[in-house]
Amino acid sequence: MDPVRRRRGRRLGSLTGAVTAALALAFTAVGPASAADVNNAKNAGFESGLSNWTCSANSGTTVASPAHAGSAALKATPAGQDNARCSQSVAVKPNSTYTLSAWVQGGYSYLGVTGTGTTDVSTWTPDSASWKQLKTTFSTGSSTASVTVYTHGWYGQSAYYVDDLSVFGPDGGGGGDDGDPDPTVPSAPAGLSVSGTTPNSASLAWNTVSGATGYNIYRDGTKVTAVTGTSATVTGLAASTSYSFQVTATNAAGESARSAAVTARTTAPDDGGGNGGDLPKHAVTGYWQNFNNGATVQKISDVPAAYDIIAVAFADATTTPGAVTFNLDSAGLGGYTVDQFKADVRAKQAAGKKVIISVGGEKGTVSVNSASSAANFADSVYSVMQEYGFDGVDIDLENGINPTYMTQALRSLSGKAGPDMILTMAPQTIDMQSTQGGYFETALNVKDILTVVNMQYYNSGTMLGCDGKVYAQGTVDFLTALACIQLEGGLAPSQVGLGLPASTRAAGGGYVSPSVVNAALDCLTKATNCGSFKPSRTYPDLRGAMTWSTNWDATAGNAWSSSVGAHVDAMP
Repeated sequence: MDPVRRRRGRRLGSLTGAVTAALALAFTAVGPASAADVNNAKNAGFESGLSNWTCSANSGTTVASPAHAGSAALKATPAGQDNARCSQSVAVKPNSTYTLSAWVQGGYSYLGVTGTGTTDVSTWTPDSASWKQLKTTFSTGSSTASVTVYTHGWYGQSAYYVDDLSVFGPDGGGGGDDGDPDPTVPSAPAGLSVSGTTPNSASLAWNTVSGATGYNIYRDGTKVTAVTGTSATVTGLAASTSYSFQVTATNAAGESARSAAVTARTTAPDDGGGNGGDLPKHAVTGYWQNFNNGATVQKISDVPAAYDIIAVAFADATTTPGAVTFNLDSAGLGGYTVDQFKADVRAKQAAGKKVIISVGGEKGTVSVNSASSAANFADSVYSVMQEYGFDGVDIDLENGINPTYMTQALRSLSGKAGPDMILTMAPQTIDMQSTQGGYFETALNVKDILTVVNMQYYNSGTMLGCDGKVYAQGTVDFLTALACIQLEGGLAPSQVGLGLPASTRAAGGGYVSPSVVNAALDCLTKATNCGSFKPSRTYPDLRGAMTWSTNWDATAGNAWSSSVGAHVDAMP
């Protein structure tokens, strides 16, 4: 955020095991294959979803990546009481020998066969960072016409992936992949009902659809998630709000018509809910500088009441991977003592404000890219929160983010801090252009504990809007068309805020006057004061706005917070 110092200026034996793998097809016979030998497994490459496969406890789904071959692979996720066993009945010939093979990647991976009529076999491998082939052979008994092949993981461990499995040998008459009937588009699901609600979630259930390999869930006409089972919980909703839900069934042939709609109304907010507890429905966030870079030096007590969330910038990296600490710059802040700082934090909280610690910044070097660094991050941030009384954490990593391990870190931190923890993010515009980006993926991974994403609509030049058109920073269209990507990409409106610099000196580019910020808020929430871009629908629950920084705002006479703060407070 600060072009002078550190922020925003230029950032553009048994049959069990733990599986986090991806299995893929390999057909390798022992000795030369005869002309009659085929792969007897159906949908062996999972190109038709989960057709012909059954996974325990709805543990399986199909994914596009990673895949050893083709365009899809199986992903199966074990739970505490389930090992994510996925199986298929395969037609075979009696008194014959078959080679069972698959490619695996990830944690412990098991591949086996039962019902052979002779000796059932299995094989497994420990952790594998790259694709690795599993292979074994089995013989059938004199009256064996079918066997069950399976893969599985281990209870409570990481997901595994499977692709291109092979049961290679004499044609058992089951048709193999070449004989699979072409799937047809499934019918629309019936029996959709609301099974429960909380202040920020709604749980749905529906009847199984024959031939379906998955289901898409739509909220108010927009797809929000996909599952393989017949139930889902949609999170990130606003309290005391009604939503319309529909479900479709999918398979390799396509997507069904939508089900009849049901309405779910979330319950009233309570002190035990996530997403920030008693935070106002609409909120203004401001970053407070723990350093002097030419902007007005402030104490926490100097921050105007217009700011609902104060993000203390920044925590400092330590020599321990992933770990952070916080060091108040007392000398740079005119002798501001730690005791005064802590007392000011408590006073703001007593006035209904939230004070959080921000991790990152333009010069931040915190890296969470392993299980150990994720644990270090969670432990150290929680320690800082306890020491200074912070209400939560802001993630402002501008040099890349690993969604797997940052998700792990934030969930661990939430478990320590409790459901009222404030969790904010301040990605750059490039980080939120696609749901496939690490930052966007992380935000979606933690939707149920996420308070708000205040993307930085500055220092970024031109970017694509949700309509595929290019927009230049510094305009109302830039704010609305880019916010639309997040709003239609899976985040709840209550989890989206507009991040802008407080003055021309606060960033290298992208400053807009407070009136433009207010116009963008009106456009998104009421479809008024729009530029050339007009969203297809309104988002009245939009969280609000953010600025870098309260110090630069003060340098400019607090013009930003006076105008934008009042506008956000007046939003219905």
